Amino acid sequence: MTLGTVVITGAAGRIGSVLRAGLRDEAERLVLVDRVGLTAQSPTEDTRQLDLRDAEALTAALEGADAVVHLGGVADEAPLPELLDGNVMGTLNVLEAARRNGVKRVVLASSNRLTGFYPVSTTVTPDMPPRPDGLYGVSKVAVEALGRLYADKFGLSVVCLRIGSFEDAPTEHRHLATWLSHRDCLGFVRAALTAPDIDFTSVYAVSANKRRFWDLKAAATLGYVPEDDAETHASQLPEEPNTAAPNVQGGTYANPDYTLRHL
Repeated sequence: MTLGTVVITGAAGRIGSVLRAGLRDEAERLVLVDRVGLTAQSPTEDTRQLDLRDAEALTAALEGADAVVHLGGVADEAPLPELLDGNVMGTLNVLEAARRNGVKRVVLASSNRLTGFYPVSTTVTPDMPPRPDGLYGVSKVAVEALGRLYADKFGLSVVCLRIGSFEDAPTEHRHLATWLSHRDCLGFVRAALTAPDIDFTSVYAVSANKRRFWDLKAAATLGYVPEDDAETHASQLPEEPNTAAPNVQGGTYANPDYTLRHL
């Protein structure tokens, strides 16, 4: 199935690089947007070096696009002004560029850390209230709110993927619940690009981990069933340290010091 013209922001990042390789032969045209320079690796690739704060350049990059996968922004805890600038304003510019160009589908990279303060004993669904584990999670609450606004007010079709711990393989015990494999990440994004009849939805993008915190029923709206399970790597993980992380899903991300250093 051809995907038409797909724009990927943050294309030079870890997830962007995996999606670039995985979607290259499925898209008629792949527009790769990042602040750093990229070199086209196939005739279907078009690279654009720009800052997401440059609304006009971004609007030009999305011209003729059928879909956009928005990954660009600040990827971890940071001072709130930096997160508002990189994540919230960047997302607003992407959505506005999509609206101006009549883009059919927008996939927004949200995060599991939007609900990181729920206890590990709770199975969380996307319709439960946000409980962010830090300022980064707060910025993702705003990202999803913008997606909802543009779906309701302007008719964009928006999918928010609450991305788990994207790693080659689990490297810590929390990942036994939160791991998102490369294969499943590509599967979720492909499904988010192609699922029919979506106005707005938020879905946890996580592998089929036996110990996962998050309900995957909403993923049925995309028609994707994850394949990998972090449990297959459990025996290879080091022993947990004696200093236990908080008994919440965000783990050490929920520690006060993780945010205090940015205040």
